[in-house]
Amino acid sequence: MIRRLGFVHAILLALSLPAAAEIQVGVAGPFSGPNAALGEQLRRGVQMAVDDINATGGVRGEPLAPIFADDGCDPRKAVEVATGFVSAGVKLVAGHYCSGASIPASKVYERAGIVQISPASTHPKFTDDGGWNVIRLVPRDDAQGSAAAALALQHFRNAKIAVLNDQSPAAVANAARFREGLAAGGVTPVLDTAYKPGAKAYAELAERVTSAGAGLVYLAGSYVESAIIMRQLRALGSTAQFLSTDALVTEDFWTAAKEAGEGTIMSFTYDPRKSPAARPVLDRFRDADYSAEGFTLYAYAAIQAWATAVEATGTTEANRIAQWLRGGSPVNTVVGEVSFDSRGDLRQPKMAWLKWTKGKYAEIDPATLEPFILDTTP
Repeated sequence: MIRRLGFVHAILLALSLPAAAEIQVGVAGPFSGPNAALGEQLRRGVQMAVDDINATGGVRGEPLAPIFADDGCDPRKAVEVATGFVSAGVKLVAGHYCSGASIPASKVYERAGIVQISPASTHPKFTDDGGWNVIRLVPRDDAQGSAAAALALQHFRNAKIAVLNDQSPAAVANAARFREGLAAGGVTPVLDTAYKPGAKAYAELAERVTSAGAGLVYLAGSYVESAIIMRQLRALGSTAQFLSTDALVTEDFWTAAKEAGEGTIMSFTYDPRKSPAARPVLDRFRDADYSAEGFTLYAYAAIQAWATAVEATGTTEANRIAQWLRGGSPVNTVVGEVSFDSRGDLRQPKMAWLKWTKGKYAEIDPATLEPFILDTTP
């Protein structure tokens, strides 16, 4: 039997009346329109997780019943979907996909006392401005800065470090997180400054970096200016190690930087299909002729994380679930072991590391900074 929930019925894909003993889980994402393929990742991941959990008896003996709702990545529709989920009495929302939908919807869930775990929303405001109820399973946009700081402390602690950013929001955020990470490790940069993008030369900036004796330069900005700065540093005789973000993971960077970019290390998004814990689930997706790409496994993990918290606390009460998850308790999921901080962000989010060598970039082992090859067959 299908029930429609007031004014949101036009955007609900399907809403089955569950039995009284079932736990309803709301799943929100773009299930139609240009982003429908991304919403399908959430749908597939959640459905597989629900099926697997229900096959083992459910959560504390109660099966899960997913409700899928289309928000179209639209803030207004997201609020309508959220209102519908509240009316339906869901205990968890796995979603939304887009940050622009997650952020306004989170306010509805906060007032209603519902935990929201997003498998895909990366904007810092989702957790920075969010309530007690928000959690995300993916690194936030500025997580690359934190990861870079950890790498720098591990391998370049004794080097003098310069931090440069091009004043763009993402670069400023990553530079700030890099700086904070260094500070937590007792390290202070010898130079920490911004530069204006769009210039054809950065001779003065290069002179400052060289004069400061920087042995490691963290570049947060476009590959265009980064390439210019690197060339000018090398021309001045600098042998500093360059560390940057995924903005430099493009062949255009090497075209611009040429040999000056040799050895540059960059952070990049971790592919969850590499997790050993994902193999059994990947096999079942393969049997269903589906490649669990993108955020599929993160959606699966969102259900796992909530179910683990319910088992650990012995309740589905939202405040206790959120408190347990945001208290740093480790959770074994299909994407590996995860834990969350007091804001609902991942503690030590997994990142991949790439390195430019002779005009090509390849993944490296962060423990050794040497190239290695992993089996990424989905």
